[in-house]
Amino acid sequence: MTSHYIAEYEKTADLLPGQSIAWLKALRADALTHFSENGFPSLREEEWRYTNVSAIEKKLFLPQLTAQTAETDDAFFNDYRLEGALTVVLINGRYSKQHSSLEGLDEDISVLSMTDALAQNPDLIEQYLSKAVSIEEHSFVAFNAAWFSDGLFIHIPAKKVVDKPIQLLHVVTQGDCLSTIRNILVVDEMAEVNVIETFVGVDNAYLTASVTEVFVAQNACLTLHKMQIEGDKAYHFGGTYVKQARNARFNHHNFAFGGLLARNDMHTDLDTASECDLNGLYLGIKRQHIDNHTRINHLKPHAISRELYKGVLNQRSRGVFQGMVYVAEDAQKTDSAMNNRNLLLSNDAEADTKPQLEIYADDVKCAHGVTVGQLEEKSIFYLQARCIDEETARNMLTFAFANEMVDKVKLDGLREKLLEQLLKRFPQVSVDKAWL
Repeated sequence: MTSHYIAEYEKTADLLPGQSIAWLKALRADALTHFSENGFPSLREEEWRYTNVSAIEKKLFLPQLTAQTAETDDAFFNDYRLEGALTVVLINGRYSKQHSSLEGLDEDISVLSMTDALAQNPDLIEQYLSKAVSIEEHSFVAFNAAWFSDGLFIHIPAKKVVDKPIQLLHVVTQGDCLSTIRNILVVDEMAEVNVIETFVGVDNAYLTASVTEVFVAQNACLTLHKMQIEGDKAYHFGGTYVKQARNARFNHHNFAFGGLLARNDMHTDLDTASECDLNGLYLGIKRQHIDNHTRINHLKPHAISRELYKGVLNQRSRGVFQGMVYVAEDAQKTDSAMNNRNLLLSNDAEADTKPQLEIYADDVKCAHGVTVGQLEEKSIFYLQARCIDEETARNMLTFAFANEMVDKVKLDGLREKLLEQLLKRFPQVSVDKAWL
């Protein structure tokens, strides 16, 4: 039942950004209708069959619709800021100018809160909002479109190479909070940028519902990182939806470590000779449930895609991977490879994996592979034969398995933060950080 969310929406709708803009108000109304008719996704839906979100449906998470005060402790943010990055902070789903740091940002680069972008240039936002993903995708997207309280609009002009990465730091400081964020990233022709999304929060229950729409123009390059390390009781939905133009390059590194229940969608549409590289690592402990859903749509010829997702699951955690590679009839000469590998550290841990290929062209090279298993005893024995005790051997092999994904990250500051998270979540007896 979603009636309590519908009733609350009617009380707060006028406080949402852009409600005076006719086209946005109509979009929000359509999204709310879709959500009210369909509710949150259910296990009856094929793409949600492994993930039960009924706990979210039963609660009522409420957004913060007033400006953030200056009382929040800076020390909390400093733990997650990346050295050398331009940092934009959103607190409980709203932009915080006080905590953001954009010194040195070139004047021709736009980094605006969604509230400011809608106020200053609503016609520009109309060109992009809900164009990479429609409200019909599924109910969480519709929910976000109706409820989003803020977000970011980032525009990198043509031929601009941004020297510093841009970090989007999403922080939840209150329990029972609804943090609904809508981001738009636009990278014009021949531009290049690194963007990092970081999600953190308190240990209380709250809901993050974030949708990021990405537009990578011809011959442009975007590397997008996502590090989700939210509290143990948090619920997270994050969707990234990408449109790649001809010869565009898109790289994505997705690290899902936190939350009680987390769902990550990563969908991209490839044009002629475009390239995408999707990498993911999900770590589950206790009773965590982490669901990754990817879709690569090869719509035109000569495009290349590579995908590797790894899961490390311990105790009673559950990891889900559903990956789809779609090759349209016109997408001849497609070159695609998808792999999912899962390491189970406990007899109670569970991995569900469902790779899919849907191919309508006849001149393509496509492959996929899946593994689910535990550490190989012969590898443990090999290390024991070299005077390494069994526990240390298991720890070394586990970290080596996960660190392959961390090692793909080229930003030193982010890689350090990721290694810290690895060491927090898994046994570290006799494991030296310098090895990783």
